Amino acid sequence: MTTASVDVVADQDRKGPGRPRSARADEAIIEAVLELLSGGQSADALSIEAVAARAGVGKATIYRRWPNKEALLIDAVTTMKGPVPEPAGVSVRDDLVALIAGMRTKRMHHYGKVTACLLPELVKGEEMHKVYQAGVVEPRRNVMRGVLLRGVESGELRADLDVELTLLMLSGPAIAQNILRWNPAVPDEGFAEHLVDAVLRGARA
Repeated sequence: MTTASVDVVADQDRKGPGRPRSARADEAIIEAVLELLSGGQSADALSIEAVAARAGVGKATIYRRWPNKEALLIDAVTTMKGPVPEPAGVSVRDDLVALIAGMRTKRMHHYGKVTACLLPELVKGEEMHKVYQAGVVEPRRNVMRGVLLRGVESGELRADLDVELTLLMLSGPAIAQNILRWNPAVPDEGFAEHLVDAVLRGARA
């Protein structure tokens, strides 16, 4: 499909009050961002022009949807991570293992490459960091936080548990292995179970 034809579809879907915008154009734009980032393009060097060319749309189509590049980047990463997980609620250990394992899928390996390209922007841009935390990280962190708080209330976990530090102890190693494969000596098989069990040794009541 040519740039002009995709833009026509996008414009047609937007005509009239309350009409939905083109999902096809949205998906093409988001996929273009992810492809460029996973291919090694830094977030700083990423341009709306390059995204438009890869997606087969015009720049105007992108700017009608996102006010700036930062908003587009956050939406792209949020889309790639998928919906916020819902724990089964059977046991604290099982829920934590499921959440950590969900961070270690092939899809999340791809996500790790994209996140690595975003890191410079997150470090130097306070506003970008705040938006990323609020839109991408915190919703998922809050799910794990809920599991830990439930464990404290049920007596599975210590009453004096530092929940925020425990969150960091659980998610930090998974992120480091995803993005940097920080310690190649740690096997991927059974990673979630081993990590959760190690943390729970000090967290259990």
